[in-house]
Amino acid sequence: MIANRFEDLEIWKDAREISKSIFIITNFDDFNIDYRFKSQIRASSGSVMDNIAEGFERGGNKEFIQFLFIAKASLGECRSQLYRAIEYNYINKEEFDLQFEKVIQLSRKIYKFIEYLQKSDLKGTKYH
Repeated sequence: MIANRFEDLEIWKDAREISKSIFIITNFDDFNIDYRFKSQIRASSGSVMDNIAEGFERGGNKEFIQFLFIAKASLGECRSQLYRAIEYNYINKEEFDLQFEKVIQLSRKIYKFIEYLQKSDLKGTKYH
């Protein structure tokens, strides 16, 4: 597959889904009393898709890889915040497990994509 736009990337689509899921679960009452935390977890989850997009639009492998690492780090931040959410009783164990698994799977996909780009001869914005 050739990606001509960041919207073509499976990792961006997955990141978008995670961001949407986090937005939905933070709309419940328990999160509404903790505005700062609500804002933080939404920002970290949104940062993943934004960094994938920004890195792709930079046009070169080295910068794209750098932004993919930043996206992966934002996933780590989101994962940490999920622990806080369950400890504060803002989400239940079932919701935690569901979101946690999505985050872990995407982190693995991003890392595999980074490894692919590091080994690839591709240097531009059209990635296979």
